[in-house]
Amino acid sequence: MQESNKGLISIITSALLTLIGLFLFLGGAELLFLGGSWFYILAGGVLLAIVFSSFKNPKLAARLYAALLLVATIWSLFEVGFNIWGLEVRLLTLIGLGVWLLLPWVWRTGASWLTDKREVLGAVAVSTFVVFASCFSSYSINGSVPADRMNAQGQSDMASDGVPDGDWSAYGRTVGGDRYSPLGQITTANVSHLKRAWTTRTGDVQQEGEGTVAGPDQGHEFNLELTPIKVGDTLYMCTPHSWVMAVDAATGKIKWKFDPKPNTADLDKNVYLACRGVSYYHIPDEIQTSCRNRIYSPVADVRMVAVNAETGKPCDDFGDHGFISLRQYLGHVPLGFHFVTSPPMVAKNRVITGGWIFDNQANFEPSGAIRAFNATTGEIEWAWDAGHTPETWKPGPDDVLTRDTPNAWGVYTADLNLGLVYIPTGNSPPDNWGGSRRPFDDATSSATIALDIETGERRWTYQTVHHDLWDMDLPSGPSMVDLPGPNGENVPALVQSTKRGEFFVLDRRTGQPVPGYPVEEKPVPTAGIAPDDRVSPTQPYPTAMPSLTPPDLKETDMWGATLLDQMICRIEYRQSAYEGQFTPPHVGKTTIVYPAFYGVVDWQGITIDPQRKILLANASYLPFRIKLDKRSTLEETGKLPKWTGQGEEPAAKGDALSVSPDYGTPYIAYTNPWLNPLQIPCKGPVWGTLTAIDLVTKKIVWQHPVGTTRDTGPFRTHNNLPLPTGMYNIGGNIVTKGGVVFMGATADDYLRAFDLSTGKVIWRDRLPAGGQATPMSYEVGGKQYVLIAAGGHGGLGTRSGDYIIAYTLDGAQGSNAQ
Repeated sequence: MQESNKGLISIITSALLTLIGLFLFLGGAELLFLGGSWFYILAGGVLLAIVFSSFKNPKLAARLYAALLLVATIWSLFEVGFNIWGLEVRLLTLIGLGVWLLLPWVWRTGASWLTDKREVLGAVAVSTFVVFASCFSSYSINGSVPADRMNAQGQSDMASDGVPDGDWSAYGRTVGGDRYSPLGQITTANVSHLKRAWTTRTGDVQQEGEGTVAGPDQGHEFNLELTPIKVGDTLYMCTPHSWVMAVDAATGKIKWKFDPKPNTADLDKNVYLACRGVSYYHIPDEIQTSCRNRIYSPVADVRMVAVNAETGKPCDDFGDHGFISLRQYLGHVPLGFHFVTSPPMVAKNRVITGGWIFDNQANFEPSGAIRAFNATTGEIEWAWDAGHTPETWKPGPDDVLTRDTPNAWGVYTADLNLGLVYIPTGNSPPDNWGGSRRPFDDATSSATIALDIETGERRWTYQTVHHDLWDMDLPSGPSMVDLPGPNGENVPALVQSTKRGEFFVLDRRTGQPVPGYPVEEKPVPTAGIAPDDRVSPTQPYPTAMPSLTPPDLKETDMWGATLLDQMICRIEYRQSAYEGQFTPPHVGKTTIVYPAFYGVVDWQGITIDPQRKILLANASYLPFRIKLDKRSTLEETGKLPKWTGQGEEPAAKGDALSVSPDYGTPYIAYTNPWLNPLQIPCKGPVWGTLTAIDLVTKKIVWQHPVGTTRDTGPFRTHNNLPLPTGMYNIGGNIVTKGGVVFMGATADDYLRAFDLSTGKVIWRDRLPAGGQATPMSYEVGGKQYVLIAAGGHGGLGTRSGDYIIAYTLDGAQGSNAQ
């Protein structure tokens, strides 16, 4: 290389090290002032000294760099041990610079290359060896389900009574929500032969302005979170724009398609375009109707439609020619403030639904009351309204249900033998300030509530978070399971999963913890609460059940793509209010919330194998940050328009994630996932896991990271190395009699099969779009099928599509166009 080029490279190297050194020194000084690590200011100072010495004594500069790299290696091991992800972010930046310095034309003294650079070479070799050695560390809990439990059959399973083995007649296969298929044709021994039997495209794809992170001014999330149901030889499903469809279960051929044509004004304001599924119901034979077998599906403009399961035509005797308005009884509902994304619970001639209320917009939002309509006529039968006396009543045409009560937007589950439907509630808006909440709001928020299906009478309530200020609503109804009691009897139980990663095991008759599964109230942080709010001094913890709640964050947990952006995360950690889980949102200071409102376990809920008594849960780990600020400042400057709730909300309002206007309260809230400037999470891997828990021994059987970084790169790109970090996931898993667990959900767009016994991946298929949905399994024509909807998720940023894909053993690789 020419001498002029060598000199230029040396100058570039010195300039680069100067910039990095200044950044680390100044940032490190701030971090040290905040009480954080000393390493960054030291590293920055040494890099600046290296640059200074390189002009007069390059050999000394090289030796100083070698010493810095060795100190960094020792410091890294002290902080994180042989954790590959912790070492990677601390050492790869410095190793990379060391490799660059080894180039023969960088800082030569005229002596031999080895004489100049042997110290750097040795330091790079040592650090690289440490990183390489850490690659063999495990992030799994290894174990296996005992053989006798794997072979268990004939156990009590009341939830599946009356459901044919080959059907999947409700969102969770049964209304009990266990997501267990009693089909055993596909096994761990033959699942490797699983191939696509058919692929169907719905034709409902995202439109311009859809598919982005939710927000009325930024666009609409477009999410295919669908789990179809299967009755007889037909699959029934819905799409994000509310189409209802019937598909031949054997071939994927579309039998009929019905477009309810949602009002465009509603769609324009709807920040979350999704439909998780539909409900099937056979009208009792003693009731006169020309539309006996029905599909009920939510419509994005706040309606519910009932269509004939055979023809796809609206049932004329239901409501107004097949439709009922869910705005009725809610008073003034601004556009986009109420919609339903989950299938209704249909049982005992009742269609039971609640709905999503637009988070964090005001404290005078529409009611979150639960309503039951006559499944035949659509007439309202009862409303459970926590703020009304009596709380269960039948409103008249002009009555309005109590505004701003806790709502329940997830899938409901039920025990038909007990005649109870189980409602998972959230809190009354807004999420992060509760100073205006009423006693009945606090008593019924973030709770499992059992209502009589026919009358709506409340039988019991069990609360999982008191005075919830963190949006820890219950996003999914509990799953039913019969457990062995202390005297050998069967206890009809339910397991309620939570966003916190806790599992409450309750007697589904009474709502009390099942004996042997106690719950304790434990102290939580109370300092820093807004002066006009309050905080509960304790929160409930199930002490016998394993928890997926992550450990409290430490500064050493901070992460990034490089040492530089990791330092930014460490500074932000020290600047934030954080005393662990349940740290109250502070006014004027950013608060870390972890676990956060996107789960640990979100709307997918859990799976329970009722024969083997194994619980399966996939979990995600991503901290968020919240900051309350006085709203008067923004309103006085005109940055936030004023609004009293009359008419439509101002166009310049906040969205569901970043800015929460919280009209009617003293504050606004800034809420965002905690990412650094490179859009890399500030909390490092593992980001996603799949866990099996033994409900009898109450121990984790196995736990493994699930998913890779293949489709999630910096700045929300879709290209990356497939690092086995475990990945964020939205959507659930299922389990079969054959001992196979199926799960899509992860942000790397695969459908995977796992061995129930060990949790090991035994098959996978690359999906054409994100599989952020819960799979299902059914039988038709003597074949067991596994099916998943692959359409992507705007919030998770996966590839969008409109695919319904079914698999069988040695499938025909067929395809059916829309």
